[in-house]
Amino acid sequence: MATDSASKAPGHGKPSGWVAFQYADFRNFFLARFISRLAVEMQITAVGWQVYNLTGQPLDLGLIGLAQIAPFLILFPLAGMTADRFPRARIISICVFSESLCAAAFFVLTLMGVISFPVMLAILALFGISRAFQTPAEQAIVPLLVPHKHVANAIAWTSVSGQTARITGPGIAGLMIIAGEQWVYGSVVILMVGATVFAMMIRANTQIISSDPISFATVFAGLRFIFSRQIVLGAISLDLFAVLLGGATALLPIYAKDILEVGPVGFGILRATVTVGALVGALYFTQAPIQRRAGIKLLGSVAAFGAATIVFGISESFWLTLVMLFIIGATDSVSVFIRNSIVQIVTPDEIRGRTNAVNSVFIGASNELGEFESGVTAAWWGVVPSVVVGGIGTICVALAFARIFPQLRDADSLVPEDLIRNYR
Repeated sequence: MATDSASKAPGHGKPSGWVAFQYADFRNFFLARFISRLAVEMQITAVGWQVYNLTGQPLDLGLIGLAQIAPFLILFPLAGMTADRFPRARIISICVFSESLCAAAFFVLTLMGVISFPVMLAILALFGISRAFQTPAEQAIVPLLVPHKHVANAIAWTSVSGQTARITGPGIAGLMIIAGEQWVYGSVVILMVGATVFAMMIRANTQIISSDPISFATVFAGLRFIFSRQIVLGAISLDLFAVLLGGATALLPIYAKDILEVGPVGFGILRATVTVGALVGALYFTQAPIQRRAGIKLLGSVAAFGAATIVFGISESFWLTLVMLFIIGATDSVSVFIRNSIVQIVTPDEIRGRTNAVNSVFIGASNELGEFESGVTAAWWGVVPSVVVGGIGTICVALAFARIFPQLRDADSLVPEDLIRNYR
């Protein structure tokens, strides 16, 4: 499916790796997504710093994440249905503008010196509600922004936008916090308004608007579709189990302080290395898309993720640890790219919002539960055994999924026509 702007794309002078940017809709979407993600990373960095200064309680930092993830868990059926019944570009615009209002509340209350932790949690909950509706709409709109043959390139660049924001946002916010958190929040307001403008410029008009009557069956149609397609169920649940067992990066503070003894600066480097690896992986797929044996490469990347986790767990060398963290980030990027391509292409447009809403819950749950699992097992068995067992478990998951989901294992080409013909 191509949009009006896609049909009016300029000539073919650009390198093939940049082909998605030939289409105005994708350019506007990419800018809206990158700017809004950058703003989100900046805001969360400032919020964490401000909350810890206000309360001094580590538990309160955990509540920041809970306030944002809870709306996803509660509202995903409604958010998915909304993304299928209304224009997704309009949903994105409204959500991003709503997030700018949340940032404005942080800015004004901080500037006035009257902000409190309960109020911050309330604002974050509103922010989380907006993100709960924005995420499935963002994921579901990508296949509408470029012709079918360029969807994989668009997905790869979408991943690049998120990874780049994750790297740059905290650093920018960290520098601005020196002058005061209000400077971060004020900048976030400006960025969010700018992202809203770019989102409003998206003219995608090929979305199949669902006209199904609202009922329990239609609201949960995405979940039903996932369980009816082995390749989609395997792709989505693979992330849940792999990250659940391999969430060892949550223990990086312990490695930095007690095992590698590299202090806060080393911790920052370790943390950044994972994201840099993911960014490099995402950039690679913008230039060299997967042509064959996608399923084997997906499962192999998960197994490699587990193997790198094991070496990371037993490493007492700072440089070896850096290499393993880079591999962890890069292999995770391979997995994300292939899984997203499968889910976005195989899912029919009329239920893509509801399917992506479920996918968002799986991803969010795997990240949060993975960190929780790492903490619990580290307390039970010790840090190193916890990480090693998690890595072994991840490899076992890859092997088990290769047997349980033969459609996923045997997936070959990521060309949309092939995936649709074979699996839709």
